[in-house]
Amino acid sequence: MTAEIDAFLLFLATERGLSDNYQISTRRSLETFAAWLQAQSLDISQVEAGHLSDFLAHRKRAGLAAASIKAEAVALRIFFRFLVARKFLARDPAEFIAIPRIERYLPDTLNVPEVERLLAAVGEADPLALRNRAIFELLYASGLRISELCNVRLENLDLDEGWIRVTGKGNKTRIVPVGGKAREAIARYLATERPQLVAAKTGAEIFLSNNGKKLTRARVWQLVKQYADLAGLEANVYPHLLRHSFATHLLSNGADLRVIQELLGHADITTTEIYTHVDQRRLKAVHKKFHPRA
Repeated sequence: MTAEIDAFLLFLATERGLSDNYQISTRRSLETFAAWLQAQSLDISQVEAGHLSDFLAHRKRAGLAAASIKAEAVALRIFFRFLVARKFLARDPAEFIAIPRIERYLPDTLNVPEVERLLAAVGEADPLALRNRAIFELLYASGLRISELCNVRLENLDLDEGWIRVTGKGNKTRIVPVGGKAREAIARYLATERPQLVAAKTGAEIFLSNNGKKLTRARVWQLVKQYADLAGLEANVYPHLLRHSFATHLLSNGADLRVIQELLGHADITTTEIYTHVDQRRLKAVHKKFHPRA
């Protein structure tokens, strides 16, 4: 299967534009399948749907997690579809392969008062208070991933128009609006604190550390934890929680799911749909608490 796998990976890279990490993961899955076929004394042209089910059952017995088994099943389905389309095979044994369902865990979120408490916990006298407030405001206002926040550069920010361009998963860029409060906080930081942090080799990243280098993901994690403790929040607060809260609050206030998908940079709408379940859970909790016959 070496030639077939190489051709498929080239297709993923050049025609689908999928990330290096996805290509590496897919190659690993297909090479594992090829080794299993060899152990069964089977050629790829002999593969039936039952063989694919046996392979996935074998992977489950080996202790592979449900999410990983699903990823391998999807990789096999796309791989065989490709082989048929390119005339490597005459028929598709994976056409009706069952994709395992996995339990989806609903993300935690902060409610609006809790977000306000977190933001208010940044005291004006704190070291780098303007930077830290700008970070929290931007994470919540624009729903950025922590890596996007750390890598965003000055030339990608337009405070006058209220937009920021970020590079997300798969090296894909998107433009996200920046709310008024976040714009004010960023403007104060850029005018006052950032110039004091600039050193000889400082880059164009917006958020800098004490030594003038790009702020790290680990440091942002520490800051969020630090101020969540100061705010007295009982929830396990971490940077991505502000992204979850951003999406959930937009949805609960009437935003269209497709718009939220675009703002978050999700490639698939099914990833965004999880927030509809979060909102339903919130509505059920409110109903149970306040309705006399709940």
